[in-house]
Amino acid sequence: MKKIDLHIHTVSTIDDRSFSFNLENLKKYVSEAGLDAIAITNHDVFDGIQFRAIDETLEVVVFPGIEVNLDCGHVLIISDVADLEDFEDKAELVAQRIIQIGDSISVDELEEIFGNLNDYLVIPHYDKKPSIKSETLDRIASHVSAGEVDSAKKFIRAIKDEKKLTPVLFSDVRICDELDRLPTRQTFIDCGELTLNAIKACLQDKGKVALSETDGNRLFQIFDDGQKLSTGLNVLLGERSTGKTFTFNRIDESNNNAKYIKQFSLVQQDDDAYEREFNNELQRNRSRFIEEYLSGFKVVLNDVMNVDLCANERAVENYVSSLLKSAEEADRRDAFSKTALFDESEFPISEDGVLNDLIGSVRQIIENIEYREIIDRHIEINSLKRLACELIELLWTKTFEKKKKRFLNGLIRDIRESLKMRTSAIQVDDVDLYRVSMDRRKVERFSEIVKCLQREATISEESIQGFSVVARKGAFAGAGGLKSASGVKTAFRDSFKEYGRPYNYLQALLANESLTPSELYKLFAKISYRILNRDGFEVSGGERSEFRLLQEIKDAQNHDILLIDEPESSFDNMFLKSDVNQIIREISESMPVVVVTHNSTVGASVGADYLLYASKEIEGGDVVYKLYSGHPTDRRLTSPDGKTIGNHEIMLNSLEAGDDTYNERRQGYEAIKD
Repeated sequence: MKKIDLHIHTVSTIDDRSFSFNLENLKKYVSEAGLDAIAITNHDVFDGIQFRAIDETLEVVVFPGIEVNLDCGHVLIISDVADLEDFEDKAELVAQRIIQIGDSISVDELEEIFGNLNDYLVIPHYDKKPSIKSETLDRIASHVSAGEVDSAKKFIRAIKDEKKLTPVLFSDVRICDELDRLPTRQTFIDCGELTLNAIKACLQDKGKVALSETDGNRLFQIFDDGQKLSTGLNVLLGERSTGKTFTFNRIDESNNNAKYIKQFSLVQQDDDAYEREFNNELQRNRSRFIEEYLSGFKVVLNDVMNVDLCANERAVENYVSSLLKSAEEADRRDAFSKTALFDESEFPISEDGVLNDLIGSVRQIIENIEYREIIDRHIEINSLKRLACELIELLWTKTFEKKKKRFLNGLIRDIRESLKMRTSAIQVDDVDLYRVSMDRRKVERFSEIVKCLQREATISEESIQGFSVVARKGAFAGAGGLKSASGVKTAFRDSFKEYGRPYNYLQALLANESLTPSELYKLFAKISYRILNRDGFEVSGGERSEFRLLQEIKDAQNHDILLIDEPESSFDNMFLKSDVNQIIREISESMPVVVVTHNSTVGASVGADYLLYASKEIEGGDVVYKLYSGHPTDRRLTSPDGKTIGNHEIMLNSLEAGDDTYNERRQGYEAIKD
């Protein structure tokens, strides 16, 4: 197996923080990491002079490369060193096109510059930001050798999925003067001679790519001293003050997206404060549900915001008044006032929302891939395309008609104003009575919807690990509830006086400059949650903590690694064994998990894939923290520097308080066994 890192930066560019390249640190990294090949891949530039100096200094294979900003995503283009001069010229063309932050080149430009991309190793940001767009990836797919990811979790996810690219994990490091920690992200490939074509061939076979040399994808390196973790479930043992928290902090710092559940962080302490925190957190976690549930009301509210009943009433009053005066003074009409356009109404212009939605729906059916087979059984695709074309043509026609009406309305207004200046006759004020009537009906319907929304009712019930999350809707009880829901420091006392009259209440909210109009939909009905236990009763304080732990662990799916520090310090054994162990095992199947424990219920029964033992030792008169690791069935655990320690003694001391205590407790249990 060969260890490679094909994503290394040595030049500070516009897309980078400022740094100064340090060749000695690069030599140190290559040597201590045991790399067999590297690639120099700076952002949109290639420094040929610097590359030659690096190539001459290092004893490993060094490939010339460039990280190109392609359609606002990044892709590595790596060349054979034999084509160095040609690659240097092509990289210069990239540098000439990308000169400021935000610049990028298209696929056409990439192919125009580099020609046949099959001559290169092409590796896009895949499950790593900034990733190139899916349509861009589709266009270069035939040239792509692998996809770069940024964590062991994403590597494992891609390696298991036949539909995903072969993953590679590289350091993406800036080799600078301040390189305090050496990178730990590299990839092993089952390759003989390290040529560009040989690497490309290896990357086409997922079975030849791994996170570790001897343990395949079961282990990956976490620290620069060579310490590894399992890609599944790790249990960290150790006595008090032996560096377990120190180890956790190091793991946390080495990952940009770690989920760290600290000891005692979920335990109830101050009852009132804890309840507020619990409810606020529950509300935040369910915010997406609230958004979805109120999405229809939000559309209605946005429409009613544009309705001004007072302005409509004034317009109607002015219309009636001017109409009566015009009738009373009919004998005073002159040539200007008798002109047809003097009292002409403007053309009504309506929006084509329904037609736009219909076109979008037809397009979605045409473009849908997931349910293509079912759609094709019932609808002929060419008929759908003809329907879409006809609807689009109709939209174009209606859009053109609206443009003509707007133009004519402008003419009508100009002519009426001109005629009005030339006559003393009363001009009848223009008003769209249909629109006024529809606005009134909108407000009435809006009030009905709000009243319905404010009626007490259960709107959702979700089961989570034996708990039930029940969502209910209803009216706000007072101004305090509105203030809490808004998250804004402003008074709601006057607004709440109109709460029973939805339209008036809306106007009062709109008058409050502290409120954002787009967030007002949250202030008409209260969405509250109750957590019920297995027996259907409201959860107790301890059960709330249990629920929060399960939620926190479940949330870890959005992170790259999960760290749990001594869950037994806050929860009882039955809960740990029946609920926590189960969900930890499930999550560890898709991401690395590390649990610190002194409890046999977790440490012995959770079924760890890998064990770590933290030890405080004296070496040369100094206190050092060491880590020993191995599989649970190993007789001895080994430290990165080669020292070993007995596994049996560690397990008994850490989880059972020693061999004697374990045997005494076992005999006690036997004595009272029925």
